[in-house]
Amino acid sequence: MNISLIMFLVFLAITLGITYWASKRSAGANAYFAASRPITGWQNGLAVAGDYMSAASFLGIAGIIAFQGYDGFLFSVGWLVAYLTVLLVIAEPLRNTGKYTMADMLAYRLHPRPVRGMASLSTLVVSTFYMIAQMVGAGVLVKLLLAGTVTYNQAVTGVGILMIVYVVFGGMLATTWVQIIKAILLMAGTILLSILVMGHFGFSFSQFFGAIGHVSYHDAKGAVVVKDFLQPGLRYKPPYGPLDLISLGLALIFGTAGLPHILVRFYTVPDAKTARNSVVWAMVLIGSFYIMTTFLGFGAATIVGPDYIKGHGGTNMSAPLLAQALAGNVFFAFISAIAFATILAVVAGLTISATTSFSHDFWTNVIHNGVERKPGEEVLVARISAFVIGAVAIAIAILLGPTANVAFLVALAFAVAASANLPVILFSIYWRRFNTAGACAGLAVGLLASIGLILVSPSLMGIDPPTVTGTARHLFQAKPWFPLENPGILSIPLGFIGAIVGTLLSSEPTAESKFNELLVRSNTGLGSEKAAVH
Repeated sequence: MNISLIMFLVFLAITLGITYWASKRSAGANAYFAASRPITGWQNGLAVAGDYMSAASFLGIAGIIAFQGYDGFLFSVGWLVAYLTVLLVIAEPLRNTGKYTMADMLAYRLHPRPVRGMASLSTLVVSTFYMIAQMVGAGVLVKLLLAGTVTYNQAVTGVGILMIVYVVFGGMLATTWVQIIKAILLMAGTILLSILVMGHFGFSFSQFFGAIGHVSYHDAKGAVVVKDFLQPGLRYKPPYGPLDLISLGLALIFGTAGLPHILVRFYTVPDAKTARNSVVWAMVLIGSFYIMTTFLGFGAATIVGPDYIKGHGGTNMSAPLLAQALAGNVFFAFISAIAFATILAVVAGLTISATTSFSHDFWTNVIHNGVERKPGEEVLVARISAFVIGAVAIAIAILLGPTANVAFLVALAFAVAASANLPVILFSIYWRRFNTAGACAGLAVGLLASIGLILVSPSLMGIDPPTVTGTARHLFQAKPWFPLENPGILSIPLGFIGAIVGTLLSSEPTAESKFNELLVRSNTGLGSEKAAVH
């Protein structure tokens, strides 16, 4: 039997066993949505890292660096520093003022129904964008490993079904432990692969960086091109390249603090101190990982070569093909199984955050005005919505096809999160005047601006998608109206402006009167434990 398939099956058996174990302990909303809050700081730190170090990180960033060198490395830099925002601004206040979702904190001093409705919509949009990237990575990876056995579409569908199983039966507890195991495996695999890369160059940094300065590949006309991958400009070219890079950096640094699947992790710990500790653990792990993506990407460029990677699965397969070149098929299977574990864990985390928001925020608190009509209804609705969300992600991943770079797709999700979620989170915690109209306006403007700009940007226009035909294909092929790939540089300020203008155009004395109460609770945690168990 194929060694890759054996490793896949071993991992699946372990994770399905965890799901079965967790299903016995996921009765009730508190257990299903927040794992009953027994998770320790180091455990949650590992789980946060496992949630954050996605297929975009392991497959996509390595691929971008392997093809675009220094400019690709800047993706790593953005992700590397992003958790400072979470640690210094978000983690403790969010844990102290919420219950299951971001909207709990927003609804603390604002009118709950409109705020929860908009927050739920934003969560679903961001989670779907992020999830699509993971599904694309899964399809490419599984198709290559099981060549001749499954197609790209079948691989995407299979991963989607597994994701639904984890979430429907295991809830947050199963998702947390799958992410912990995945984080340990990913760090181990990345460390080993980085050591092998440096061993290839005799553990000499001068030899390593010297080789990076002379990477050769063939251009579209078949001519040999030698590029210095340490020089900027391979991706971010004039006239709009510098602006696009700034836009990407803004989206990555500020978007992390607005990602729903990251924010819900802080509700699984017992108190704010543990939430802070978990962020520190996550920063150490994430920082180490993104530094090592340098070895993965540049190693793939120098040892494997862009031409070979392009002909064997595309940019997303750079890291697995590097493992194969350095240590043969067994290590290739091991690294690929880790990448597969990465995808499953992140997709499960995204799904649990999206279903929690839909069920808790929209179904219970918007449609039924905060009243759960019968015991267990909230959890049942979450499980049903997992099927719908999974089906949508599968369909869009199949439509986009296997050529889309997963790191780039995830960067768009960060832009939406930074534009819509972050402004209202910050203003709700730190601005006394902020009110319901401002929250709804900020969420709406941020969402519409980021998505609208993505639709008319080079991300979706000026391309030739092989799976799209007819009039839709002509729309894709048209010249982009917005010149930047990432909309963050414009959509993030628009989100803040929308929240400010909406607030100043209306008055809400009750929101202002509850600000002091929110401020005390967000900084001290007084009353948070009572809210967590009700």
